[in-house]
Amino acid sequence: MKTFAESELIINDDGSCFHLHLKPEFLADKVILVGDPARVNTVAAHFDNVEHEVSSREFHTITGTYKGKRITVQSHGIGCDNIDIVMNELDTLANIDYQTRTEKAEHRTLTCVRIGTCGGLQPYTPTGTFIASVKSIGFDGLLNFYAGRNDVCDLKMEEAFKKHMNWNPQLADPYVAQADQQLLDQIAGEDMVRGYTIACGGFYGPQGRILRANIADPKQNEKVEAFEYDGMHICNFEMESSALAGLASLLGHRAMTCCMVIANRYAQEMNTNYKNSIDNLIELVLDRI
Repeated sequence: MKTFAESELIINDDGSCFHLHLKPEFLADKVILVGDPARVNTVAAHFDNVEHEVSSREFHTITGTYKGKRITVQSHGIGCDNIDIVMNELDTLANIDYQTRTEKAEHRTLTCVRIGTCGGLQPYTPTGTFIASVKSIGFDGLLNFYAGRNDVCDLKMEEAFKKHMNWNPQLADPYVAQADQQLLDQIAGEDMVRGYTIACGGFYGPQGRILRANIADPKQNEKVEAFEYDGMHICNFEMESSALAGLASLLGHRAMTCCMVIANRYAQEMNTNYKNSIDNLIELVLDRI
């Protein structure tokens, strides 16, 4: 039986996991992930009751019930590096005995749905569009640090994408992680646009934004928008979906990402009042999870 050292599995004095400050008994099987800590309150406002709430840094957690379903809402902040913390610590809460520091004999599967915002990349993804990520291309390189990475990624699509982009070898190798298909069908239904998503390692240069610092490939976004694989295009930029899908697959959990478009890069439009309308996506996910 695998045992985890104190330096690897860091447990706080109150019995909670290191970053999230969440205890095992307060983690539900259904988890909604959001970037903004304040959005946890927006989601939890729909709950019938709240049983637990805790905050630490950018990690804000509320567990409660919605129409009889026990749900944990967890904020993760911005970026795939934060997803690395959140997914690993949620998995420890589910599958490691904190008293003995040993892996549990029976695996517990979490169902994780990330609700986010994104930039649309196609003419058919104007602001307000809900996009479900079928596969996510990670620009960050996170999953490349994990054994088994090739077993859960679409290697042929990775090669096709690198060839299409004339990929710069100075960059991290992109990885293509896949959403759980059953969960995708359950959440996306017939009213979300399905497509590929790029999870960028930053908001400006990695997403092709040019301010005072020029970017290495001025044609990057044009090439991204033109990429097609298995009859599907890249629909949006965001910053977390690839790490979520990839780590969930490696750890035996079900995960997918759905986002609302708040900026259309193709049309160069931006909706700064998106917080007033994302509640519709939240309700949709709560009803379907």
